[in-house]
Amino acid sequence: MTKALEGVRVLDMTHVQSGPSATQILAWLGADVVKLEAPTGDITRKQLRDLPDVDSLYFTMLNSNKRSITLNTKTDRGQQILTELIRRSDVMVENFGPGAIDRMGFTWDRIREINPQIVYASIKGFGEGPYTNYKAYEVVAQAMGGSMSTTGFEDGPPLATGAQIGDSGTGIHAVAGILAALFQRTHTGRGQRVNVAMQHAVLNLCRVKLRDQQRLAHGPLAEYPNEDFGDEVPRSGNASGGGQPGWAVRCAPGGPNDYVYVIVQPVGWKPISELIGRPELAEDPEWATPEARLPKLEKMFQLIEEWTSTLPKLRVLEALNAHNIPCGPVLSTKEIIEDASLAANGIVVEVEHPERGSYVTVGNPLKLSDSPVEVERSPLLGEHNEEIYLGELGISHDELPMLKAQGVI
Repeated sequence: MTKALEGVRVLDMTHVQSGPSATQILAWLGADVVKLEAPTGDITRKQLRDLPDVDSLYFTMLNSNKRSITLNTKTDRGQQILTELIRRSDVMVENFGPGAIDRMGFTWDRIREINPQIVYASIKGFGEGPYTNYKAYEVVAQAMGGSMSTTGFEDGPPLATGAQIGDSGTGIHAVAGILAALFQRTHTGRGQRVNVAMQHAVLNLCRVKLRDQQRLAHGPLAEYPNEDFGDEVPRSGNASGGGQPGWAVRCAPGGPNDYVYVIVQPVGWKPISELIGRPELAEDPEWATPEARLPKLEKMFQLIEEWTSTLPKLRVLEALNAHNIPCGPVLSTKEIIEDASLAANGIVVEVEHPERGSYVTVGNPLKLSDSPVEVERSPLLGEHNEEIYLGELGISHDELPMLKAQGVI
């Protein structure tokens, strides 16, 4: 069976997380992703190692289904080879610092001169403006994109989220832009430039907070548990701030992740009141309607927690779902990695690696009926040099060892 992006060649000049997360999705969708690395390799091959002298999980979990070549683009021959790689590619992706590729001699004008059909995607920290040349990392993007100021509890400091919305979140946005440009190319015959900024991607994921910032002009936000409101959206703990109130309530036996997040919809109040042993609250005018409950959300969730704290979280999950009440247990990373249903869905996957043995990685979250995905291991550094340089670029068998000796590859 063919893959959705079969026949699409991606020149992957990315490193660390935001770029590799994007090109990994393209690889899962069937593109031929050629990861171009300096002869020393992507820095994450050596970062956060759990085993000596093998590629780290940081690298292996972001570079599945790719081919790896090494190239020193600072050499004249390296630039010639890079030119040929650009000529043969449909997509080029990079996440170097601002201007790095330009200083290499490959401006957008030069790139589209080499290949007018190429889609050239760049991931940067910020858009045009005062922050353009600043360095950006995951939590920097969270800080400047609206996430940190609205994450945490009202009386505590701003917090980062464990979800990598700055890096992998931006990578997913980049994938959307690349696919749109590839589709547009089928009509125009031209490639185009795709730019995605980490700050912008985080802000897009925080748009509901920008919604609430504007709602503040008309008074306090009733859906928030906060008592005091200033002129900016406050941190509101585990409240979503949406139309239906929700909170994480403690379960037995009281461990750090023994919680269930419960959402109380209007139709759910009657069965909840019965489950917690307070059926009279379903008819009590002080509790019966969402408007009546809204001023005392804290007390409402305290009542629910008095019941949930006597039961394990999976028992609470079953009891609430039996009445179609939206909820979710807080699953630890250990529980997730051992979850049989996630393995059955191919989202937690075990992969064999020639140097580190088997490891668990996250599989493809995009399920296409006509484009099945088998998650393959990440490539070793330069594993496909001969395959690509000899077999595809036509470099001679005599030149290849010379290129290695000269530090070109």
